[in-house]
Amino acid sequence: MIDFFIKVRIIDIIDILLVAFLMYQLYILIKGTIATYIFVTIISIYILWLLLVKDRMILLGSILSQIVGVGVIALIVVFQPELRRFLVVIGTRYFSKTRLSLGNLFIFPREMSPEMHINEIVKACINLAKKKIGALIVLKRKTPLNIYEQTGEIINADTSSSLLESIFSKESPLHDGAVTIVDNKVHAARCILPVSDNFNLPPNYGMRHRAGIGMTEETDAMVIIISEETGDILLAESGRIKRVDSKILFRILEKEFIYK
Repeated sequence: MIDFFIKVRIIDIIDILLVAFLMYQLYILIKGTIATYIFVTIISIYILWLLLVKDRMILLGSILSQIVGVGVIALIVVFQPELRRFLVVIGTRYFSKTRLSLGNLFIFPREMSPEMHINEIVKACINLAKKKIGALIVLKRKTPLNIYEQTGEIINADTSSSLLESIFSKESPLHDGAVTIVDNKVHAARCILPVSDNFNLPPNYGMRHRAGIGMTEETDAMVIIISEETGDILLAESGRIKRVDSKILFRILEKEFIYK
């Protein structure tokens, strides 16, 4: 007797939800980038091979079957930046609170990280914006920034508005690039940041804006951008950017780094 009822187990529902979640996260990462077209092309080739070519056109089917056969490796190579970004987002956003480390397995005396002096950061942003001096300030969260700090000069000095303003002054040899702030230290200056390849960004966004957005696509850091052309203060986070004033900037930084 034919069973007309589909047996749906709880594990099947969980399976569908997990796949939908992963696909959604992948879509968010590649949305608006050139990777979208590559992904659509690969899926189209696979569907073409599966439905039309596999058993009908022997020569073309054999060629496409070879492409499909190495498809996983090709995807890893082509989507390496997106896959890396995907793993960073999943790790920092959903697993960073687990804090897997030897310090959790064994009891070691640990020093508390000093609170970030957001007053000094906001004050520097206000003064830089008034003078229309461009700046990139990277605020570390969970993702290590060592690979980007190695491209610049290590400073490791206490955060102060005068220090930040002097670094981004056009007469300073360190003004070209980004500053990283870790805890309450200006850790490095003149750092090179990854540039976003999102082609949906407004055309008036220059390399400084794209570098700030690109940094938040690669890491979970927050990036403050001071526009040299307009004097606007912008805040980039998770691949998105928005214009803020000094009061909103202070509240966001206070919530993220003080009262978190």
